[in-house]
Amino acid sequence: MEGCQQTLESFSWRAESIYPDREIVARTHEGKQRYTYSEFTDRTRQLANALDSLGIEHSDRVGTFCWNHDRHFETYFGVPNMGAQLHTINPLLPDSHIQYIVEDAADKVLFVDPSLAEKLASAYDPDAFESVEQFVIIGSTVPDLPLEPLTDYESFIEAEPTEYDWPNVSQDDMAGMCYTSGTTGKPKGVEYTQQMMWSHTMAMLTPQGLGIQDSDVVMPIVPMFHVNAWGMPFAATAAGAKQVFPGPAPEPADIAHLIEEEGVTIAAGVPTVWLGLLEYMEENECDLSTLDSIVIGGAAAPKAVIEQFDEFDVSVVHAWGMTEMSPVGSVANLTHDLQDAPYETQLEKRGKQGIIVPGLEFKVIDDDGREVSWDGEAFGELLVRGPWVTTEYHERPEANKADFEGDWLRTGDIVTVDEDGYIELVDRADDVIKSGGEWISSQELENAIMAHDKVSEAAVIGVPHERWQERPVAMVVVSEEVDRESLTEELKKMLRGEYPKWWLPDGFNYIDEIPKTATGKFSKMDLREQYGDEELLEENAPTEAAPGDR
Repeated sequence: MEGCQQTLESFSWRAESIYPDREIVARTHEGKQRYTYSEFTDRTRQLANALDSLGIEHSDRVGTFCWNHDRHFETYFGVPNMGAQLHTINPLLPDSHIQYIVEDAADKVLFVDPSLAEKLASAYDPDAFESVEQFVIIGSTVPDLPLEPLTDYESFIEAEPTEYDWPNVSQDDMAGMCYTSGTTGKPKGVEYTQQMMWSHTMAMLTPQGLGIQDSDVVMPIVPMFHVNAWGMPFAATAAGAKQVFPGPAPEPADIAHLIEEEGVTIAAGVPTVWLGLLEYMEENECDLSTLDSIVIGGAAAPKAVIEQFDEFDVSVVHAWGMTEMSPVGSVANLTHDLQDAPYETQLEKRGKQGIIVPGLEFKVIDDDGREVSWDGEAFGELLVRGPWVTTEYHERPEANKADFEGDWLRTGDIVTVDEDGYIELVDRADDVIKSGGEWISSQELENAIMAHDKVSEAAVIGVPHERWQERPVAMVVVSEEVDRESLTEELKKMLRGEYPKWWLPDGFNYIDEIPKTATGKFSKMDLREQYGDEELLEENAPTEAAPGDR
């Protein structure tokens, strides 16, 4: 006998029924806004009625081009609860990618932030946007832009009733969609069923996930256009937690003020967000007393960042995932037998990508397809499978063939697994450096270099070498007053104490900024295109040791 369907509507129903007065707060273009779950769910029903009136039907796609705020949050439930599919679009992508994504997804409606309207207009192409029947500005005024037809959000929903009979949506219906950033080709569309998003949410609520509770105040700084803000808006709603949305392009000061003013207990973002906050705190008084934990994903969390937040009694929770995984796959929570371990042991575990969350399975294979040992040393590619892991891309059969083995997703991440089951990302398959037949982890070198207090950012790339195939070169960002020659010697000395000689970068190249991808990660592809030639080796110190010289 089949039970109830596993759908998102159950989460919003629970929040409205049990926590009707719990607050939702948003920093917006028009100032800070706040309302309750009861008012929020009324507005999601108005939104569903408005989409119905427009003719949006089951499985139609509704796109968003928005930052993190309350109106974007309304689409998170209003769209999938009516049986349509929410497609969050990354506004930081190149215009050509945005055109491809809108055309490929065939979006019927696009919700757009005022500050992003000109960006969308610059990407607008009548052929690529042929499917779009309505543009909606998330604001009180409608700008003069070539987006037709165009209205504002309040006008779009205000005349609609707050009652709506939600349909019996199947757990197999598509609820969400997000495209990969397309750093190695065209972006790939990943679709999420109701059941995938429901399962991911339940995993995030467990103590071995993020452990969100109704007493929490949750602030996702990770963009809502990037893989459902790591699923936090859904998990917080399911838990009945207060939610705080930081709005358009928040600066460190905005983040600090929201934590203080709203009593944030858990927040999430990429490492650069937290590096920025730490720098801000060096010159400004900040009260982080309510903040229990921050979730770091998207890139490895430098141990120095973990240690600095420990000083403020804020726990850094390291997590890993992918667009294809809805997205969280592992979380670096400490197991019970590590609770009393020495601090350095705990720090080592917390700096890894963590333990696979309940509900997923993984394996690590070598170049011959054999599983590697869990000894913390053997490298291999990570494969995962589970109820919220996709098994195909939207209309991309050639990518399906390359990236999936049955129900296993080939992540493209090179990892080791220690004897306690903690996964550690060594590198992306495209970024790991192979020198003289041996692997060098660019990511591990980057984290070590960024641990130096004079270094703001660092990325390590492999450049061609006539004898050794590839050699590592470090691209480093420092402030103008830093003596770069002295720093180079300090970095070399520091790395010699931690790594074999053949791991040491053959050059330290100082640049103004590390280029970023549309999701805020370091763009190794751009660095390789700009700097990846042997001149960097010739201009800097020669190779200090052969890869075989241990």
